[in-house]
Amino acid sequence: MQMTVRTGFRGVAVLAAPFLCAGTLWAQEIPQAARDADVVVLGEAHDNPAHHATQARWVAALRPAALVFEMLTPDQAVRVTPAVRTDPGALADALEWDASGWPDFAMYYPIFAAAPDAVVLGAGLPRDTMQTVMTDGADALPDAARFGLNSALPKDQQAAREDLQAEAHCGALPETMLPGMVKVQRARDAALARAALDAIAQTGGPVAVIAGNGHARRDWGVPHLLAQAEDKITVFALGQAEDGRAPEGGFDLVVNADAVERGDPCAAFR
Repeated sequence: MQMTVRTGFRGVAVLAAPFLCAGTLWAQEIPQAARDADVVVLGEAHDNPAHHATQARWVAALRPAALVFEMLTPDQAVRVTPAVRTDPGALADALEWDASGWPDFAMYYPIFAAAPDAVVLGAGLPRDTMQTVMTDGADALPDAARFGLNSALPKDQQAAREDLQAEAHCGALPETMLPGMVKVQRARDAALARAALDAIAQTGGPVAVIAGNGHARRDWGVPHLLAQAEDKITVFALGQAEDGRAPEGGFDLVVNADAVERGDPCAAFR
């Protein structure tokens, strides 16, 4: 495949659809900007094993001092102890992964194993917190003002975010729920950014953040909030595409993998 690059954030090559890197990057191909960054946000489609394999290779190469997971709450993260960390079954049991709703732990364990000495932090919001945010807003969350949660979004961005939530839920949600869903998404972005900053304070960095592509996007995801909260932090954002379809939102680099067979994603909503 012929590949065209353009200069993006801090001169980093940005590959945009349809000009994607064929396959995944090997460790020696990881850009120097990622190796030099304080925080590397590694996006994913949650159920794509190839995306998780790429994340594990990047983590092994970057050797972060801390790993931040969207999939773990802070209470779960403290259960990642040396006693269970080297045993995938024991670690899954300690995290109660099978009850979490996330895809097979076998896809995620290699990421843990790739940085066996890294501090693990969880940035997942508990369900009761998400419910409070949906109904009452995010003003009461820690550092709400620091991450702009107490300010309304521009109208075009609010509309775009609501459209994405409607699409993600196959049009099954009442329109009245969409603003609350956007509030939750913003709160989840802020929780990931806060955990990354906590990880830097605790370890000195670098930090790898494992999260969905929607959180890794530069325009309004974790990289944007980190820049807003602490402009001295350097951030590299990796997006992961499927079958040449790049995720939206802008990234420092996008790599491509085959899509997985999902059947009808809207069947459950019907």
